[in-house]
Amino acid sequence: MKRILITEPFAQEAVELLQKEGFEVVVRIDPPEEELAEIISDFDGLIVRSKTRVNSRIITAGKRLRIIGRAGVGMDNVDVETATRQGIIAMNAPDANTISTAELTMLFIIALSRNFYQAVSSTKNGKWEKSKLRGSELYKKTLGIIGLGRIGSEVAKRAISFGMEVIAYDPFVSPDRERQLNIRLLDLDQILGKSDYITLHLSLTKESYHMIGKEAFGKMKDGVRIINCARGGLIDEEALYEAVSDGKVAGCGLDVFEKEPPGNTPLLSLDGVIASPHLGASTAEAQKNVSLQMARQFKNALQDGIIDNSVNCPHVDSAVLARIGPYLDMSEKLGSFLCQVTGENIESAEITCTVDIAEYHARLFTLSFLKGLLSCTVPEYVNYVNSLVVARERGIRVTEKKSSHPDDFPGIIKAEITTAGSSRSISGTIFGKDDPRIVSIDGYRVDVSPKGCLLFCINSDKPGAVAHISSVLTGAGINIAGMTVGRKEAGGEALTVLNIDSRTSQEVLARIKENPVIRKAYLVEL
Repeated sequence: MKRILITEPFAQEAVELLQKEGFEVVVRIDPPEEELAEIISDFDGLIVRSKTRVNSRIITAGKRLRIIGRAGVGMDNVDVETATRQGIIAMNAPDANTISTAELTMLFIIALSRNFYQAVSSTKNGKWEKSKLRGSELYKKTLGIIGLGRIGSEVAKRAISFGMEVIAYDPFVSPDRERQLNIRLLDLDQILGKSDYITLHLSLTKESYHMIGKEAFGKMKDGVRIINCARGGLIDEEALYEAVSDGKVAGCGLDVFEKEPPGNTPLLSLDGVIASPHLGASTAEAQKNVSLQMARQFKNALQDGIIDNSVNCPHVDSAVLARIGPYLDMSEKLGSFLCQVTGENIESAEITCTVDIAEYHARLFTLSFLKGLLSCTVPEYVNYVNSLVVARERGIRVTEKKSSHPDDFPGIIKAEITTAGSSRSISGTIFGKDDPRIVSIDGYRVDVSPKGCLLFCINSDKPGAVAHISSVLTGAGINIAGMTVGRKEAGGEALTVLNIDSRTSQEVLARIKENPVIRKAYLVEL
Protein backbone atom coordinates (compact mmCIF):
# COMPACT_ATOMS: atom_id res chain seq x y z
CA MET A 1 0.00 0.00 0.00
CA LYS A 2 1.33 3.41 -0.95
CA ARG A 3 1.63 5.89 1.92
CA ILE A 4 1.10 9.67 1.74
CA LEU A 5 2.18 12.16 4.41
CA ILE A 6 0.34 15.49 4.77
CA THR A 7 2.04 18.13 6.92
CA GLU A 8 -0.33 21.10 6.66
CA PRO A 9 -4.10 21.72 6.79
CA PHE A 10 -5.86 19.73 4.06
CA ALA A 11 -9.57 19.34 3.30
CA GLN A 12 -11.08 16.25 4.89
CA GLU A 13 -12.91 15.46 1.64
CA ALA A 14 -9.52 15.22 -0.10
CA VAL A 15 -8.11 12.94 2.61
CA GLU A 16 -11.14 10.67 2.23
CA LEU A 17 -10.73 10.66 -1.57
CA LEU A 18 -7.18 9.33 -1.21
CA GLN A 19 -8.21 6.76 1.38
CA LYS A 20 -11.05 5.56 -0.85
CA GLU A 21 -8.49 5.01 -3.63
CA GLY A 22 -6.52 2.68 -1.37
CA PHE A 23 -3.79 5.00 -0.06
CA GLU A 24 -2.74 5.12 3.56
CA VAL A 25 -2.85 8.78 4.57
CA VAL A 26 -0.99 10.12 7.61
CA VAL A 27 -1.66 13.73 8.69
CA ARG A 28 1.12 15.22 10.84
CA ILE A 29 0.66 18.99 11.06
CA ASP A 30 3.81 21.15 11.22
CA PRO A 31 6.36 18.49 12.20
CA PRO A 32 9.81 19.88 13.14
CA GLU A 33 12.50 19.33 10.49
CA GLU A 34 14.20 16.68 12.63
CA GLU A 35 10.99 14.66 12.89
CA LEU A 36 10.14 15.06 9.21
CA ALA A 37 13.62 13.93 8.16
CA GLU A 38 13.23 10.87 10.38
CA ILE A 39 9.79 9.73 9.19
CA ILE A 40 9.81 10.70 5.50
CA SER A 41 11.57 7.50 4.44
CA ASP A 42 8.33 5.58 5.13
CA PHE A 43 6.27 7.51 2.56
CA ASP A 44 5.76 7.46 -1.20
CA GLY A 45 4.24 10.94 -1.35
CA LEU A 46 4.42 14.21 0.59
CA ILE A 47 1.79 16.98 0.45
CA VAL A 48 2.59 20.43 1.86
CA ARG A 49 1.37 24.00 1.56
CA SER A 50 3.64 27.03 1.99
CA LYS A 51 4.95 26.52 5.54
CA THR A 52 6.80 23.19 5.37
CA ARG A 53 10.35 23.60 4.08
CA VAL A 54 11.06 20.60 1.87
CA ASN A 55 14.83 21.06 1.64
CA SER A 56 17.55 18.77 0.31
CA ARG A 57 17.90 17.03 3.66
CA ILE A 58 14.23 16.02 3.68
CA ILE A 59 14.26 14.99 0.03
CA THR A 60 17.44 12.92 0.33
CA ALA A 61 16.01 11.15 3.39
CA GLY A 62 12.88 10.20 1.41
CA LYS A 63 14.16 6.89 0.07
CA ARG A 64 10.65 5.83 -1.06
CA LEU A 65 9.53 9.30 -2.02
CA ARG A 66 8.18 9.58 -5.57
CA ILE A 67 6.00 12.73 -5.46
CA ILE A 68 6.10 16.02 -3.58
CA GLY A 69 2.89 18.02 -3.93
CA ARG A 70 2.50 21.70 -3.08
CA ALA A 71 -1.18 22.42 -2.47
CA GLY A 72 -0.92 25.85 -4.04
CA VAL A 73 1.06 27.60 -6.75
CA GLY A 74 4.49 28.74 -5.52
CA MET A 75 7.23 26.13 -5.17
CA ASP A 76 9.84 28.26 -3.38
CA ASN A 77 9.55 26.13 -0.20
CA VAL A 78 10.47 22.98 -2.18
CA ASP A 79 14.01 22.23 -3.37
CA VAL A 80 12.92 21.30 -6.89
CA GLU A 81 16.51 20.90 -8.10
CA THR A 82 17.27 18.18 -5.53
CA ALA A 83 13.90 16.53 -6.16
CA THR A 84 14.67 16.39 -9.88
CA ARG A 85 18.11 14.88 -9.28
CA GLN A 86 16.51 12.22 -7.07
CA GLY A 87 13.88 11.45 -9.71
CA ILE A 88 11.03 12.78 -7.58
CA ILE A 89 8.07 14.46 -9.27
CA ALA A 90 7.41 17.95 -7.89
CA MET A 91 3.91 19.22 -8.63
CA ASN A 92 1.70 22.12 -7.65
CA ALA A 93 -2.01 22.89 -7.93
CA PRO A 94 -2.17 26.13 -9.88
CA ASP A 95 -5.85 26.12 -10.84
CA ALA A 96 -7.72 25.86 -7.58
CA ASN A 97 -6.88 29.28 -6.13
CA THR A 98 -6.99 31.20 -9.42
CA ILE A 99 -10.30 32.94 -8.81
CA SER A 100 -9.67 33.73 -5.15
CA THR A 101 -6.30 35.37 -5.92
CA ALA A 102 -7.67 37.29 -8.90
CA GLU A 103 -10.51 38.62 -6.77
CA LEU A 104 -8.10 39.68 -4.00
CA THR A 105 -6.01 41.50 -6.59
CA MET A 106 -9.08 43.45 -7.74
CA LEU A 107 -9.88 44.22 -4.11
CA PHE A 108 -6.45 45.81 -3.71
CA ILE A 109 -6.81 47.74 -6.97
CA ILE A 110 -10.18 49.18 -5.91
CA ALA A 111 -9.08 49.84 -2.31
CA LEU A 112 -5.98 51.71 -3.49
CA SER A 113 -7.89 53.79 -6.01
CA ARG A 114 -10.50 54.91 -3.44
CA ASN A 115 -8.26 55.06 -0.32
CA PHE A 116 -10.72 52.60 1.13
CA TYR A 117 -8.58 51.17 3.92
CA GLN A 118 -7.80 54.67 5.21
CA ALA A 119 -11.46 55.65 4.87
CA VAL A 120 -12.64 52.69 6.95
CA SER A 121 -10.05 53.33 9.66
CA SER A 122 -10.77 57.06 9.76
CA THR A 123 -14.55 56.64 9.92
CA LYS A 124 -14.37 54.00 12.66
CA ASN A 125 -12.21 56.40 14.66
CA GLY A 126 -14.97 59.01 14.57
CA LYS A 127 -13.60 61.17 11.75
CA TRP A 128 -15.36 62.37 8.59
CA GLU A 129 -12.52 63.03 6.10
CA LYS A 130 -14.52 63.07 2.89
CA SER A 131 -12.48 65.64 0.99
CA LYS A 132 -9.13 64.37 2.25
CA LEU A 133 -9.81 60.82 1.05
CA ARG A 134 -10.93 61.66 -2.47
CA GLY A 135 -9.88 58.82 -4.81
CA SER A 136 -9.75 58.14 -8.53
CA GLU A 137 -11.76 55.98 -10.95
CA LEU A 138 -10.47 52.86 -12.63
CA TYR A 139 -12.29 53.72 -15.85
CA LYS A 140 -9.82 54.33 -18.71
CA LYS A 141 -6.85 53.83 -16.42
CA THR A 142 -4.05 51.52 -17.61
CA LEU A 143 -3.37 48.29 -15.76
CA GLY A 144 -0.03 46.61 -16.40
CA ILE A 145 0.02 42.88 -15.67
CA ILE A 146 3.40 41.22 -15.29
CA GLY A 147 2.82 37.50 -15.77
CA LEU A 148 -0.20 36.50 -17.85
CA GLY A 149 -0.81 33.00 -16.58
CA ARG A 150 -4.06 31.74 -15.11
CA ILE A 151 -4.36 34.37 -12.39
CA GLY A 152 -3.07 37.22 -14.54
CA SER A 153 -5.59 36.33 -17.25
CA GLU A 154 -8.48 36.33 -14.77
CA VAL A 155 -7.37 39.73 -13.45
CA ALA A 156 -7.30 41.02 -17.03
CA LYS A 157 -10.91 39.94 -17.62
CA ARG A 158 -12.11 41.66 -14.45
CA ALA A 159 -10.13 44.85 -15.09
CA ILE A 160 -11.56 45.11 -18.62
CA SER A 161 -15.07 44.88 -17.13
CA PHE A 162 -14.22 48.04 -15.16
CA GLY A 163 -13.30 49.81 -18.37
CA MET A 164 -9.55 49.66 -17.79
CA GLU A 165 -7.02 49.39 -20.60
CA VAL A 166 -4.96 46.27 -19.95
CA ILE A 167 -1.38 45.80 -21.09
CA ALA A 168 0.77 42.83 -20.14
CA TYR A 169 4.28 41.46 -20.17
CA ASP A 170 4.81 37.72 -20.51
CA PRO A 171 7.42 36.37 -22.96
CA PHE A 172 5.72 32.97 -23.03
CA VAL A 173 2.28 34.15 -24.18
CA SER A 174 1.29 33.86 -27.83
CA PRO A 175 -0.34 36.60 -29.94
CA ASP A 176 -3.48 34.43 -30.02
CA ARG A 177 -3.83 34.86 -26.27
CA GLU A 178 -3.43 38.61 -26.71
CA ARG A 179 -6.40 38.67 -29.08
CA GLN A 180 -8.50 36.36 -26.92
CA LEU A 181 -8.13 38.59 -23.86
CA ASN A 182 -8.40 41.87 -25.78
CA ILE A 183 -5.18 43.22 -24.28
CA ARG A 184 -1.81 44.44 -25.60
CA LEU A 185 1.45 42.57 -25.04
CA LEU A 186 4.40 44.91 -24.49
CA ASP A 187 7.95 44.58 -23.22
CA LEU A 188 8.69 45.08 -19.54
CA ASP A 189 10.03 48.63 -19.83
CA GLN A 190 6.88 49.70 -21.68
CA ILE A 191 4.70 48.17 -18.97
CA LEU A 192 6.62 50.06 -16.30
CA GLY A 193 6.39 53.35 -18.17
CA LYS A 194 2.76 53.27 -19.30
CA SER A 195 0.89 51.75 -16.34
CA ASP A 196 -1.23 53.56 -13.76
CA TYR A 197 -1.50 50.28 -11.85
CA ILE A 198 0.95 47.38 -11.93
CA THR A 199 0.12 43.90 -10.63
CA LEU A 200 2.51 40.95 -10.41
CA HIS A 201 1.48 37.38 -11.21
CA LEU A 202 4.56 35.24 -11.72
CA SER A 203 6.61 32.71 -9.80
CA LEU A 204 9.72 33.53 -7.79
CA THR A 205 12.91 32.42 -9.54
CA LYS A 206 16.53 33.53 -9.61
CA GLU A 207 15.63 35.68 -12.62
CA SER A 208 12.50 37.27 -11.10
CA TYR A 209 13.93 37.91 -7.62
CA HIS A 210 13.74 41.69 -6.90
CA MET A 211 12.71 42.35 -10.51
CA ILE A 212 10.86 45.39 -9.18
CA GLY A 213 13.66 47.38 -7.58
CA LYS A 214 15.17 50.85 -7.65
CA GLU A 215 15.84 50.77 -11.39
CA ALA A 216 12.32 49.58 -12.19
CA PHE A 217 10.72 52.24 -9.97
CA GLY A 218 12.71 54.87 -11.85
CA LYS A 219 11.00 53.88 -15.10
CA MET A 220 7.46 54.14 -13.68
CA LYS A 221 4.96 56.97 -13.82
CA ASP A 222 4.75 59.26 -10.81
CA GLY A 223 1.78 58.19 -8.71
CA VAL A 224 1.72 54.58 -9.90
CA ARG A 225 -0.02 52.02 -7.71
CA ILE A 226 1.45 48.51 -7.26
CA ILE A 227 -0.16 45.24 -6.19
CA ASN A 228 1.63 41.99 -5.32
CA CYS A 229 -0.48 38.93 -4.57
CA ALA A 230 2.13 36.54 -6.04
CA ARG A 231 5.46 36.05 -4.22
CA GLY A 232 7.19 38.38 -1.77
CA GLY A 233 10.67 38.35 -3.24
CA LEU A 234 9.53 39.84 -6.53
CA ILE A 235 9.75 43.34 -5.06
CA ASP A 236 12.80 44.85 -3.34
CA GLU A 237 11.05 46.04 -0.17
CA GLU A 238 13.72 48.61 0.70
CA ALA A 239 13.37 50.18 -2.74
CA LEU A 240 9.58 50.06 -2.40
CA TYR A 241 9.77 51.86 0.95
CA GLU A 242 11.79 54.66 -0.65
CA ALA A 243 9.44 54.88 -3.66
CA VAL A 244 6.33 55.15 -1.47
CA SER A 245 8.03 57.62 0.90
CA ASP A 246 9.10 59.83 -2.02
CA GLY A 247 5.63 59.80 -3.57
CA LYS A 248 6.78 57.96 -6.69
CA VAL A 249 4.40 55.17 -5.72
CA ALA A 250 1.04 56.54 -4.60
CA GLY A 251 -0.15 53.28 -3.12
CA CYS A 252 0.85 49.68 -2.71
CA GLY A 253 -1.17 46.57 -1.87
CA LEU A 254 0.79 43.60 -0.54
CA ASP A 255 -0.55 40.16 0.23
CA VAL A 256 2.94 38.64 0.32
CA PHE A 257 6.30 39.59 1.80
CA GLU A 258 9.85 38.40 1.32
CA LYS A 259 9.83 37.28 4.95
CA GLU A 260 6.54 35.98 6.32
CA PRO A 261 5.30 37.09 8.70
CA PRO A 262 7.04 40.41 7.91
CA GLY A 263 7.49 41.49 11.52
CA ASN A 264 8.09 45.14 12.28
CA THR A 265 8.90 46.19 8.71
CA PRO A 266 8.96 49.95 8.05
CA LEU A 267 6.75 49.40 5.00
CA LEU A 268 3.70 48.83 7.17
CA SER A 269 4.15 52.21 8.84
CA LEU A 270 3.44 54.03 5.57
CA ASP A 271 -0.08 55.35 4.91
CA GLY A 272 0.20 54.44 1.25
CA VAL A 273 0.74 50.74 1.97
CA ILE A 274 -2.11 48.35 2.69
CA ALA A 275 -1.47 44.70 3.40
CA SER A 276 -2.99 41.32 4.21
CA PRO A 277 -1.45 38.13 5.65
CA HIS A 278 -1.07 36.04 2.46
CA LEU A 279 -4.81 35.60 1.88
CA GLY A 280 -4.65 34.89 -1.86
CA ALA A 281 -5.86 31.32 -1.51
CA SER A 282 -7.66 31.83 1.80
CA THR A 283 -11.25 31.30 0.79
CA ALA A 284 -13.31 28.30 1.80
CA GLU A 285 -13.76 27.40 -1.87
CA ALA A 286 -10.05 27.68 -2.73
CA GLN A 287 -8.91 25.69 0.31
CA LYS A 288 -11.25 22.85 -0.57
CA ASN A 289 -10.53 22.97 -4.30
CA VAL A 290 -6.75 23.03 -3.94
CA SER A 291 -6.86 20.00 -1.65
CA LEU A 292 -9.15 18.05 -3.98
CA GLN A 293 -7.04 18.96 -7.00
CA MET A 294 -3.85 17.76 -5.30
CA ALA A 295 -5.53 14.54 -4.14
CA ARG A 296 -6.66 13.78 -7.70
CA GLN A 297 -3.18 14.52 -9.05
CA PHE A 298 -1.60 12.12 -6.54
CA LYS A 299 -4.09 9.42 -7.47
CA ASN A 300 -3.45 9.94 -11.18
CA ALA A 301 0.32 9.85 -10.77
CA LEU A 302 0.71 7.01 -8.26
CA GLN A 303 -2.00 4.75 -9.69
CA ASP A 304 -2.30 5.60 -13.38
CA GLY A 305 1.08 7.13 -14.24
CA ILE A 306 -0.56 10.35 -15.49
CA ILE A 307 1.36 13.40 -14.31
CA ASP A 308 -0.48 16.73 -14.04
CA ASN A 309 1.02 20.13 -13.18
CA SER A 310 4.54 18.87 -12.60
CA VAL A 311 7.14 21.62 -12.46
CA ASN A 312 10.02 19.28 -13.29
CA CYS A 313 8.54 16.77 -15.74
CA PRO A 314 6.77 17.47 -19.05
CA HIS A 315 3.00 17.18 -18.81
CA VAL A 316 1.04 15.18 -21.34
CA ASP A 317 -2.72 14.69 -21.20
CA SER A 318 -4.39 11.30 -21.49
CA ALA A 319 -5.47 11.75 -25.11
CA VAL A 320 -1.95 12.55 -26.27
CA LEU A 321 -0.52 9.79 -24.07
CA ALA A 322 -2.74 7.28 -25.84
CA ARG A 323 -1.24 8.45 -29.15
CA ILE A 324 2.43 8.51 -28.16
CA GLY A 325 2.53 5.89 -25.39
CA PRO A 326 3.83 3.09 -27.67
CA TYR A 327 6.54 5.42 -29.01
CA LEU A 328 7.63 6.33 -25.48
CA ASP A 329 7.95 2.65 -24.63
CA MET A 330 9.88 2.11 -27.87
CA SER A 331 12.23 5.03 -27.05
CA GLU A 332 13.10 3.51 -23.69
CA LYS A 333 13.79 0.12 -25.26
CA LEU A 334 16.04 1.68 -27.91
CA GLY A 335 18.08 3.25 -25.13
CA SER A 336 18.26 0.00 -23.17
CA PHE A 337 19.33 -1.93 -26.30
CA LEU A 338 22.21 0.45 -27.04
CA CYS A 339 23.33 0.41 -23.43
CA GLN A 340 23.51 -3.39 -23.37
CA VAL A 341 25.50 -3.74 -26.60
CA THR A 342 27.86 -0.78 -26.16
CA GLY A 343 29.69 -1.46 -22.92
CA GLU A 344 31.74 1.75 -23.09
CA ASN A 345 31.54 5.20 -21.57
CA ILE A 346 29.03 7.20 -23.58
CA GLU A 347 30.04 10.70 -24.63
CA SER A 348 26.97 11.91 -26.51
CA ALA A 349 23.44 10.94 -27.45
CA GLU A 350 21.34 12.31 -30.31
CA ILE A 351 17.62 11.57 -30.55
CA THR A 352 15.68 12.37 -33.71
CA CYS A 353 11.88 12.13 -34.09
CA THR A 354 9.89 12.57 -37.26
CA VAL A 355 7.64 15.61 -37.09
CA ASP A 356 4.36 13.70 -36.99
CA ILE A 357 5.18 12.44 -33.50
CA ALA A 358 7.66 15.15 -32.42
CA GLU A 359 4.81 17.65 -32.24
CA TYR A 360 3.63 15.76 -29.14
CA HIS A 361 6.40 16.87 -26.76
CA ALA A 362 9.65 15.78 -28.42
CA ARG A 363 11.38 16.16 -25.05
CA LEU A 364 9.44 13.18 -23.70
CA PHE A 365 11.05 10.85 -26.24
CA THR A 366 14.48 12.09 -25.21
CA LEU A 367 13.73 11.53 -21.53
CA SER A 368 12.39 8.06 -22.25
CA PHE A 369 15.43 7.11 -24.35
CA LEU A 370 17.83 8.36 -21.67
CA LYS A 371 15.90 6.44 -19.00
CA GLY A 372 16.51 3.22 -20.93
CA LEU A 373 20.10 4.12 -21.76
CA LEU A 374 21.06 4.89 -18.16
CA SER A 375 18.98 2.44 -16.14
CA CYS A 376 21.16 -0.57 -16.84
CA THR A 377 24.41 1.11 -15.76
CA VAL A 378 23.61 3.94 -13.32
CA PRO A 379 23.22 2.81 -9.70
CA GLU A 380 20.59 5.39 -8.73
CA TYR A 381 16.91 5.44 -9.63
CA VAL A 382 16.42 6.91 -13.13
CA ASN A 383 13.07 8.05 -14.52
CA TYR A 384 11.52 10.73 -16.73
CA VAL A 385 12.14 13.37 -14.08
CA ASN A 386 15.89 13.02 -13.65
CA SER A 387 17.17 11.17 -16.74
CA LEU A 388 18.37 14.35 -18.47
CA VAL A 389 20.03 15.62 -15.28
CA VAL A 390 21.75 12.27 -14.66
CA ALA A 391 22.99 12.17 -18.28
CA ARG A 392 24.47 15.65 -18.05
CA GLU A 393 26.07 14.92 -14.70
CA ARG A 394 27.88 12.04 -16.39
CA GLY A 395 29.15 14.30 -19.15
CA ILE A 396 26.81 12.97 -21.85
CA ARG A 397 25.98 15.64 -24.44
CA VAL A 398 22.32 15.31 -25.37
CA THR A 399 20.87 16.62 -28.64
CA GLU A 400 17.27 16.60 -29.85
CA LYS A 401 16.29 16.85 -33.50
CA LYS A 402 13.15 16.72 -35.63
CA SER A 403 13.07 15.22 -39.10
CA SER A 404 10.54 15.50 -41.91
CA HIS A 405 11.89 12.35 -43.61
CA PRO A 406 9.92 9.32 -42.43
CA ASP A 407 12.13 6.68 -44.15
CA ASP A 408 9.05 4.86 -45.45
CA PHE A 409 7.54 4.67 -41.96
CA PRO A 410 4.64 6.73 -40.58
CA GLY A 411 6.60 7.78 -37.49
CA ILE A 412 10.10 6.87 -36.43
CA ILE A 413 12.52 7.50 -33.57
CA LYS A 414 16.25 7.38 -34.27
CA ALA A 415 19.00 7.42 -31.69
CA GLU A 416 22.76 7.57 -32.02
CA ILE A 417 25.33 7.40 -29.26
CA THR A 418 29.05 8.01 -29.46
CA THR A 419 31.84 6.70 -27.28
CA ALA A 420 35.57 7.36 -27.32
CA GLY A 421 36.11 4.82 -30.06
CA SER A 422 32.91 4.37 -32.01
CA SER A 423 29.28 5.26 -32.57
CA ARG A 424 26.12 3.16 -32.65
CA SER A 425 22.65 3.90 -33.93
CA ILE A 426 19.21 2.37 -33.75
CA SER A 427 15.74 3.23 -35.08
CA GLY A 428 12.28 2.09 -34.11
CA THR A 429 8.70 2.60 -35.20
CA ILE A 430 5.19 1.38 -34.47
CA PHE A 431 3.23 -0.70 -36.97
CA GLY A 432 -0.52 -0.33 -36.70
CA LYS A 433 -1.73 0.82 -33.29
CA ASP A 434 0.68 -1.02 -31.01
CA ASP A 435 3.17 -3.23 -32.83
CA PRO A 436 6.67 -1.93 -31.98
CA ARG A 437 9.59 -2.82 -34.25
CA ILE A 438 13.29 -2.04 -34.37
CA VAL A 439 13.84 -1.32 -38.06
CA SER A 440 17.51 -0.32 -38.17
CA ILE A 441 20.65 -1.07 -36.16
CA ASP A 442 23.93 0.62 -37.07
CA GLY A 443 22.58 1.33 -40.56
CA TYR A 444 21.45 -2.27 -41.21
CA ARG A 445 17.77 -2.74 -42.06
CA VAL A 446 16.18 -5.25 -39.68
CA ASP A 447 12.74 -6.20 -38.38
CA VAL A 448 12.99 -6.96 -34.66
CA SER A 449 10.22 -7.24 -32.11
CA PRO A 450 11.72 -5.52 -29.01
CA LYS A 451 10.35 -7.88 -26.41
CA GLY A 452 11.88 -10.32 -23.98
CA CYS A 453 15.29 -11.88 -24.65
CA LEU A 454 17.19 -11.06 -27.83
CA LEU A 455 20.39 -12.65 -29.08
CA PHE A 456 22.29 -9.98 -31.01
CA CYS A 457 25.18 -11.18 -33.17
CA ILE A 458 27.63 -9.49 -35.55
CA ASN A 459 28.84 -12.08 -38.02
CA SER A 460 30.36 -12.60 -41.45
CA ASP A 461 27.75 -12.96 -44.18
CA LYS A 462 28.72 -16.52 -44.97
CA PRO A 463 26.87 -19.84 -45.13
CA GLY A 464 26.70 -21.61 -41.80
CA ALA A 465 26.57 -18.58 -39.49
CA VAL A 466 22.87 -18.83 -38.72
CA ALA A 467 23.04 -22.65 -38.66
CA HIS A 468 25.80 -22.49 -36.04
CA ILE A 469 23.85 -20.10 -33.81
CA SER A 470 20.73 -22.25 -34.13
CA SER A 471 22.65 -25.42 -33.35
CA VAL A 472 24.14 -24.01 -30.15
CA LEU A 473 20.75 -22.74 -28.97
CA THR A 474 19.12 -26.08 -29.75
CA GLY A 475 21.79 -27.88 -27.74
CA ALA A 476 21.09 -25.57 -24.80
CA GLY A 477 17.34 -26.16 -25.03
CA ILE A 478 16.59 -22.55 -26.00
CA ASN A 479 13.72 -22.03 -28.41
CA ILE A 480 13.90 -19.43 -31.21
CA ALA A 481 10.73 -17.32 -31.52
CA GLY A 482 11.83 -15.08 -34.39
CA MET A 483 14.85 -14.06 -36.42
CA THR A 484 16.00 -11.25 -38.71
CA VAL A 485 19.22 -10.74 -40.67
CA GLY A 486 20.44 -7.39 -41.95
CA ARG A 487 23.31 -6.79 -44.35
CA LYS A 488 24.59 -3.98 -46.56
CA GLU A 489 26.27 -6.14 -49.20
CA ALA A 490 26.56 -9.85 -49.93
CA GLY A 491 29.57 -11.49 -48.32
CA GLY A 492 30.30 -8.56 -45.97
CA GLU A 493 29.32 -8.10 -42.37
CA ALA A 494 25.81 -8.93 -41.19
CA LEU A 495 23.66 -8.50 -38.11
CA THR A 496 21.63 -11.41 -36.86
CA VAL A 497 19.02 -10.83 -34.18
CA LEU A 498 16.96 -13.65 -32.70
CA ASN A 499 14.01 -13.47 -30.32
CA ILE A 500 14.49 -16.34 -27.90
CA ASP A 501 12.21 -17.73 -25.22
CA SER A 502 14.71 -17.75 -22.34
CA ARG A 503 18.01 -16.25 -21.26
CA THR A 504 21.30 -17.61 -22.50
CA SER A 505 24.16 -18.25 -20.13
CA GLN A 506 27.64 -16.82 -20.62
CA GLU A 507 28.70 -20.35 -21.47
CA VAL A 508 26.21 -20.50 -24.35
CA LEU A 509 27.38 -17.10 -25.62
CA ALA A 510 30.98 -18.33 -25.47
CA ARG A 511 30.11 -21.43 -27.56
CA ILE A 512 28.37 -19.23 -30.15
CA LYS A 513 31.50 -17.06 -30.45
CA GLU A 514 33.76 -20.11 -30.91
CA ASN A 515 32.91 -20.16 -34.59
CA PRO A 516 35.20 -17.64 -36.39
CA VAL A 517 32.30 -16.30 -38.50
CA ILE A 518 30.69 -14.95 -35.30
CA ARG A 519 32.52 -11.77 -34.34
CA LYS A 520 30.40 -10.62 -31.43
CA ALA A 521 27.39 -11.93 -29.52
CA TYR A 522 25.30 -10.20 -26.86
CA LEU A 523 22.27 -11.10 -24.82
CA VAL A 524 19.85 -8.17 -24.72
CA GLU A 525 16.85 -8.17 -22.39
CA LEU A 526 13.97 -5.78 -23.10
